[in-house]
Amino acid sequence: MKTVKINEKDNVAVALTNLSKGDVIEGNITLLSDIPMGHKIALCDITKQNKIIKYGFSIGCAKCDIPKGSHVHSHNVKSDVGGKLSYTYCPDFKELKPTEKRTFLGYKRENGSVGIRNEVWIIPTVGCVNSVVKAIENGAKQFKTANIDGIFSYNHPYGCSQLGDDMQNTLKYLSGLINNPNAGAVLVVGLGCENGNIGELKKVLGEYDPKRVKFIVAQNEEDEIESGINAVKELSSYADTFKREECDLSELKIGLKCGGSDGFSGITANALVGAFSDLFISKGGSTVLTEVPEMFGAETILMNRCRTEALFNKTVDLINNFKEYFMRYGEKTDENPSPGNKAGGITTLADKSLGCVQKGGTAIVEDVLCYAEPIKKKGLSLLEAPGNDLVASNALAVSGCQLVLFTTGRGTPFGCPVPTIKISSNTPLYEKKKSWIDFNAGSLIEGKSLNELSGEFLDFVIKICSGEQTKSEKLDKTELAIFKDGVTL
Repeated sequence: MKTVKINEKDNVAVALTNLSKGDVIEGNITLLSDIPMGHKIALCDITKQNKIIKYGFSIGCAKCDIPKGSHVHSHNVKSDVGGKLSYTYCPDFKELKPTEKRTFLGYKRENGSVGIRNEVWIIPTVGCVNSVVKAIENGAKQFKTANIDGIFSYNHPYGCSQLGDDMQNTLKYLSGLINNPNAGAVLVVGLGCENGNIGELKKVLGEYDPKRVKFIVAQNEEDEIESGINAVKELSSYADTFKREECDLSELKIGLKCGGSDGFSGITANALVGAFSDLFISKGGSTVLTEVPEMFGAETILMNRCRTEALFNKTVDLINNFKEYFMRYGEKTDENPSPGNKAGGITTLADKSLGCVQKGGTAIVEDVLCYAEPIKKKGLSLLEAPGNDLVASNALAVSGCQLVLFTTGRGTPFGCPVPTIKISSNTPLYEKKKSWIDFNAGSLIEGKSLNELSGEFLDFVIKICSGEQTKSEKLDKTELAIFKDGVTL
């Protein structure tokens, strides 16, 4: 098979391999030019201003007449994603049928949550103490035990010289990270004079277990590194009391994210994650879809899957408020695909978005969350965060996800505070970057069924949740990415 037509309504097909001018596809269509793998081909004559249909929806309109057999891409297609829009709630969803329960080996916390890692985290309130938390980590490595998966310090450049909501974003972020159940214990290190000092952080954090979370203010200590090492020693003794035990999958919250996408992402990797999400939710689990700008152009699919009209209205606000954020800085709301996305065959924002939302499967939208807001409901939630890979993946961890599924067609080595499974959309990427990629969804265009592969992927996720390391965990995951929107003094 040389091409795939995703939906019967489509007037384009996607090349499954590099094709040459003169090749014949779909039985009787002769290619008028070379077509790179992942790129689109016109299946009929498309006249100027007419819609380009992929996934059964418009991804843009023709800038000029496009003859049958032509390459369909940025040179002859323009985006038709609008600015702030009005929407009508047209419910279109069905309940997922419950399926057999599954378990994994995790860490049951005293507050009822469950972690898939048992780590000790050292978190700075402000970038000024990044070197201090690293020195504490180096001095505290000796306290790692067989029950502790790692002792890690994190760093970020924020926490001071921020104002208003921008400062609150940082405080909410740090509070969410402190509460993530993958941390068996946490040391928070402040400087003392920063805007986001420990006193302000505690107002946002609320109640906490002093056995699990400790604080030091560097300016108040004669030797803040020695004090920090002693605090981590105590925290490690507490974390060492946790051991892996059988836990139900329903205890898990899994984030859904993509980046470095290509023309196969919406066909293979995102489709696989969507099928997994439905299967996982049918077993009582929770998934979270984010990247609001990469919902633009596909937002009505999610809006009409909202369980209630109140949630529909929250989703409308989620979309329009993020468009306002773009416009506030003079940016367009219809130009999103990166150079790598375009090289991989993604033409417009709607083209990207319609592929991106595949990760949410068919499940009902049960909740809509603000940035850094904790996950509260079972099933599928939408989370406010940008498309930036590091910021969005961190946002998922901060809201309480113990694991992130990250699909990619181009590849990326980044990690975030929680294990991040990298899923390739194509086999060449998987074969080339085995030090980055954990699972290959490219086999979906090589004969494997979606049902079969989603079952295999569920088994793989259970192994990761039970302790097997992801590729990103073997690299560096200790640089935090916090959503910033405001003045820095």
